[in-house]
Amino acid sequence: MFSAARAHEHPALRRVSLSPRIAAANRWLRAGRLPCHPTQMAGVGNPGPYRRGALLRPALPALRRLRRLARPGPRLRAFDPASTLELPSHPTPAAACPAIDAHTHLGRWLTPDSSWMAPDVGALLALMDASNLVALVNLDGRWGAELDENLQRYDHAHPDRFYTFCHLDWSLLDTTGGSGALVQSLERSAQQGARGLKVWKDLGLSVTAGGRRILPDDPALHPVWEAAGSLGIPVLVHTADPVAFFQPVGVRNERVEELTAHPSISLANEGVGMLGRLLDSFEAMVANHPGTTFIGAHVGCHVENLAAVSALLDRYANLYVDISGRAPELGRQPRAAARLIAAHPDRVLFGTDQLPIRADDYGVYFRLLETDDEYFSYAPGRTPPPHGRWQISGLALDGAILEQVYATNARRILRIAP
Repeated sequence: MFSAARAHEHPALRRVSLSPRIAAANRWLRAGRLPCHPTQMAGVGNPGPYRRGALLRPALPALRRLRRLARPGPRLRAFDPASTLELPSHPTPAAACPAIDAHTHLGRWLTPDSSWMAPDVGALLALMDASNLVALVNLDGRWGAELDENLQRYDHAHPDRFYTFCHLDWSLLDTTGGSGALVQSLERSAQQGARGLKVWKDLGLSVTAGGRRILPDDPALHPVWEAAGSLGIPVLVHTADPVAFFQPVGVRNERVEELTAHPSISLANEGVGMLGRLLDSFEAMVANHPGTTFIGAHVGCHVENLAAVSALLDRYANLYVDISGRAPELGRQPRAAARLIAAHPDRVLFGTDQLPIRADDYGVYFRLLETDDEYFSYAPGRTPPPHGRWQISGLALDGAILEQVYATNARRILRIAP
């Protein structure tokens, strides 16, 4: 089902004969970062999954100047054309009905300095009120003391406005009785007040036990998924990443600018075949545990193939998907996206995955879901657009579907009273 196409370099981008100094500059630019890998962290102060070293950062401007000397002329990153289309525009600063964002990050494990992702909770609540957001799901609870601090800061201080999910420490798999230790951790987190379990993409990409890579459907994890079902808590799973991340970083990759700006996110070394393996593992996990509710983050992590996502939703009644972080991809295929949601209105959750939360980004999601506007920016004011050079169009969902996607489905999964 998956095949990795070879990328062929455009003649204009082939390596040219350079002085040794400039050639070295190019090599340093391509490798101008320290390795970054997900870590299993017991709390604040440890490296987070997106953090990189800064040893080479001061030298990058000079290295880029050297490269510009070797390759003069306009740069793609400066390309910022103004559309000449005259189209209706309907800014949408607030949701048409009360909404629950089922995919947010408010904790500390993703920030470079281990500070709270939402430093001012009062300001966050004001933004929520202005945007017609009744609640946020915080996916950063972790476990133990860190979970307690998240619960105290959000859920307990502001009841009914925040619902925090926990994580699991996968390093327990390498201890005696590892599966049982994970189940006990999940049970403790549920007792503390966690409303669900968040599973990040390190499961399948970097988590190992006994020297082998662990994928979501590994038999060692069966007791964990069964325990989540018994506890009545949903499992939100981020499996893999966009297809382009697994492809070679070259002129045929539609997200080449994003991948060259942030090289640590490329998974080209894994190959597209690994993406297929991860998606198959995700499906097997859902199929093997029908009593457990699973939420496939980011449109099931396969937004490039909505027909495949729809087929999964048809096959498995225990599967839901959220739309977080995928406004750019949904909006460039608006008819297919609208069909997917209309076919499964009770299985799709509103979510954004903003880092950090911004009112303007909520406006893009509301406009995407509610209007029939065409050819508008998914990242207003940002050049180049962060994920790819395309514009999006609205899905124009009807009111009844919007109510389900915005809140009804989340309330049912999280057992929140209307």
